[in-house]
Amino acid sequence: MRKIGSDPSFSVLEIERRGAAGFVWLNRPEQRNAMNDAMLAELPKAFEQLRKDPAVRVVVLGGRGPAFCAGADLARMDKAGRTSPVRNRAQAHKSAKFFRTLYEFPKPTIARIHGPAFAGGMGLVCACDVVIASEESVFCLPETRIGLVPAMISPYVTRAMGANAARRYLLSGERFSGAQAQRMGMVHEHVSAAQLDETVEKVTLALAACGPNALAETKKLFRAVIGAPLTPALISHTASVIAHARASEEAREGIRAFMEKRKPGWMPREL
Repeated sequence: MRKIGSDPSFSVLEIERRGAAGFVWLNRPEQRNAMNDAMLAELPKAFEQLRKDPAVRVVVLGGRGPAFCAGADLARMDKAGRTSPVRNRAQAHKSAKFFRTLYEFPKPTIARIHGPAFAGGMGLVCACDVVIASEESVFCLPETRIGLVPAMISPYVTRAMGANAARRYLLSGERFSGAQAQRMGMVHEHVSAAQLDETVEKVTLALAACGPNALAETKKLFRAVIGAPLTPALISHTASVIAHARASEEAREGIRAFMEKRKPGWMPREL
């Protein structure tokens, strides 16, 4: 994967473009990438920038230094708890909004995990589409151990881990390994540290080979069907989605390319 360049306009994030991939690096390594006000302000801007860039087809979220993300900066949490109820709630809503933005991001997202992914850091992981973790990765939801509630991340953690596993770890605050997370279905690939970037690149290239509109619509479809009762309305919705998709120019190009044994026009040049 060829590195195109980085964006110098962020203070606690590092943004890179490598071919068809955009990389968002949490960049507070001395603080184990704990999320402070600056990071929570920059993350939405970074993802919006990558959303608007047609050359970016996949976004990878990773962390600099020895940890992926230690969660929220506790000094920030303590300060927020001492402000007025209105301001406290407004700050919480701002953070909660970004987790939803990440979960509903129209382009595929990959969480590249090494070392600890704790609390809100684990929320970031669970809001991504694909999770690739090294053998050194460790996960934890420690909020209850310090009198907090893992509220904002709970919808994403529960979906990624499954309700039964989430119930245990949201309550107990126990740590668990990447291997355990893979057994729960939360982690898709559990690899050695030496294989981490190679595996991220492999999955990135697989996603970048797909139709960008098809990916966005499939992500929407997944959110609509997950946990939904099998009703006539749901069946009708799925029929409407495929009818719309196969009438699209992207589908016509994909079918033509397959029949003509060539790459579709949306495929990045490096593939």
